Amino acid sequence: MEVYNHDLIILGTGLAGLRAALEAAQQSKGELDIALVSKLQLMRAHSVAAEGGTAAVMRQDMGDSFELHAWDTVKGSDFLADQDVVDFFVHEMPKEILHLDHWGIPWSRTEDGHIAQRPFGGHTYPRAVFAADKTGHLEMQTLYDTLMKHTKKINRYDEGFVTSILIENNRFAGLTMIDMINGKLVLIRGKALILATGGAGQIFGFTTYSETVTGDGLAMAYRAGLTLKDMEFIQFHPTGLIPSGILMTEACRGEGGTLLNNKDERFMGAYAPSKMELAPRDMVSRSEMTEIEAGRGFPGPEGLDYIHLDLRHLGRKQILERLPLIREVTIKHIGLDPIEKPIPIRPVAHYTMGGVHTDIKGHTPVENIWAAGEVSCVSLHGANRLGSNSTAECLVWGRVAGGEAARYCANASMPEMPKTAEQEWAKIEALIASTGTEDHYQIRKELRKNLDATMGVFRTGEQMEAGLKKIRELKERYKKISLKDKSLRYNTDLERAIETGFMIDVAEVATLGALTRTESRGGHARRDFNVRDDENWLKHTMADYTEAGPKLSYSKVDISMWKPVERKY
Repeated sequence: MEVYNHDLIILGTGLAGLRAALEAAQQSKGELDIALVSKLQLMRAHSVAAEGGTAAVMRQDMGDSFELHAWDTVKGSDFLADQDVVDFFVHEMPKEILHLDHWGIPWSRTEDGHIAQRPFGGHTYPRAVFAADKTGHLEMQTLYDTLMKHTKKINRYDEGFVTSILIENNRFAGLTMIDMINGKLVLIRGKALILATGGAGQIFGFTTYSETVTGDGLAMAYRAGLTLKDMEFIQFHPTGLIPSGILMTEACRGEGGTLLNNKDERFMGAYAPSKMELAPRDMVSRSEMTEIEAGRGFPGPEGLDYIHLDLRHLGRKQILERLPLIREVTIKHIGLDPIEKPIPIRPVAHYTMGGVHTDIKGHTPVENIWAAGEVSCVSLHGANRLGSNSTAECLVWGRVAGGEAARYCANASMPEMPKTAEQEWAKIEALIASTGTEDHYQIRKELRKNLDATMGVFRTGEQMEAGLKKIRELKERYKKISLKDKSLRYNTDLERAIETGFMIDVAEVATLGALTRTESRGGHARRDFNVRDDENWLKHTMADYTEAGPKLSYSKVDISMWKPVERKY
């Protein structure tokens, strides 16, 4: 086992991870020894798939305000967001847009040269700043290019598959990692860790997520003793391309795209008359499923019935200027040009509102661990995230966590050599040597099919009970898996097997939390408890690891600005 020592370790190199690294490097004036660890090549993080925009108050002189952005976010969250967190976020976010502007991002602009903004669902002002429909990719590229000015103390571990987070005496002590390139077992030690590994969308079969988004950081944190919060709240994006699930950005509707059923009706008027297609995502997704279940959809492959996203009326010029990636993707994947034909879409698993519990500064209860981005739950999004608030969250809390961790490292000592590293390697070696009869690929396939069926846009207690039972059966079967590849170098068989174990843990936490929450709120819509219950459920779900399964408890929601009201649009 090789051992590498650094000051600050950042696990995950998407928007939150890169922003954290850049802030830490700037805070320390380049003197901090930073390790960037990713199971991918650095610029392959899923953040590059973010398309539509990043929310910020940039037009206070033209009708927008911090209070309005905060209200939209709180209302959109179905009043489960912590309001002190929301207030902090809306005030910090415009600075991030200007930072990126000064670092050279090619924001789309108005004719008079101002940074352009467009409407997004649930926002009462068009505040989504964008770069055509490649916003996440260009934000990533800008952060990476700027970070390269600090390369002297930046150490990259690309294609390093981390298998565990080691916490001893309530301090982070290290990461165990398989160096996939060289086929080595590695221990990476550091004074502090920033967790920025993203969500867990691959626990679903029909999802917008890259194959790599398997909830690794969530599961490792959970197993190491960190609390997961509000994991039952999964966002379904209204416009996933049939049959792949690839995201058709909300910018399509922000630019004026419409949703049509098989009667060629613009049906959102029956569900959210004031917002139409730009209602919050949970509402639009439920409306689409209601149309499909009522027989007003189109028959699709493998039960994936769909409705239409129509951009034709926008015209060729607007589509080529504002939505070029959407056109490229639909032509490439289904041979359809949205200039000429409507796009087949349906709701698709898209975002994890819950995550590792942190305070308002992204700090976990462990002294030297922070979390930022989708892996964390600071609780900005509550029960439903507004579109364009996610890339924004990554930027704000990437910066905050990077600065906090850098200041901590300046005065901290290196934790003692972890005693549990050898135990983790023993588990990996046992997995490689295993001779069980179960196929972990089949287990993953069944898990994803199960989540699609039991934890979708609409849920019932009966479905989720069956789903939880299935997850626990898969958990037992997983103990009997075996591998065909017994090597270490680029052993994707081993990597997929470990990922599947992570996915099972995350799925169990999410399903148990959803089954226990006997109400409907935001992205958690139960047909057997179809109203929001503030008296009993205005609280966060907290899940802690035990050998027997998740142990649930609850914590208060910060209601410091607005009392909950009925959520209408």
